[in-house]
Amino acid sequence: MTEALYLDATTDREFEATVERVAGDRVVLDRTLFYPDGGGQPCDTGVLEADDETWNVTDVRKKDTIYHTVDGTPPEEGATVTGQIDWERRYAHMQYHTAQHLLSAVLLDEYDAQTTGNQLYADRARIDCAYDRFSDEEFEHIESVMNDRIEEGLDVSWYEMERDEAESTLDPERTRIHLLPESIREIRIVEIEEYDRTACAGTHVENTDEIGEFRITGRETKGSDEERLKFVLD
Repeated sequence: MTEALYLDATTDREFEATVERVAGDRVVLDRTLFYPDGGGQPCDTGVLEADDETWNVTDVRKKDTIYHTVDGTPPEEGATVTGQIDWERRYAHMQYHTAQHLLSAVLLDEYDAQTTGNQLYADRARIDCAYDRFSDEEFEHIESVMNDRIEEGLDVSWYEMERDEAESTLDPERTRIHLLPESIREIRIVEIEEYDRTACAGTHVENTDEIGEFRITGRETKGSDEERLKFVLD
């Protein structure tokens, strides 16, 4: 199983690894900083390099292990490679993912609106929540609360907890552990100081002051009791 370096070393940009397996145009490494697509967060892209050769990593997926799709003839099994992630893309995902967590907390605190889905990109994001319809005044309030909390400079941290302990001590409306398969017994918790703790395997910034200014750009009604909010970070 590939060691997921991105879970802890979220600010690292380069790593060395050994090719464990080649499957067509996909490469399995013994360790990786490349985040695989999942949880509403797109995969990392970047390059692998070895012996003056370079391969573009165009897609990363996690199945039984983590597969890196590369262009051209892939490196051979057993080769030592250096991986470099596209840091600008990754950092944008970290900002938007952290903003999504903070927004989910604001919507739950202010409107008892639970998050039902989300999707992040490098230049925008959206979040689905259980709420009939927000007014323009409520949008203004959400933006104000979000930017106040961002400017507070709240610490963001992540750590592992035993599932039984997490289920017995943390707020289930926030952690949403029930959405994870029962086979997962170690839960990665992402915590925003004072405001939120939730189960998440994504990458995040270390402080809310890295997020930037939050701005709602639109909405879609997703049924009689669900709204989709679109936002950007300036």
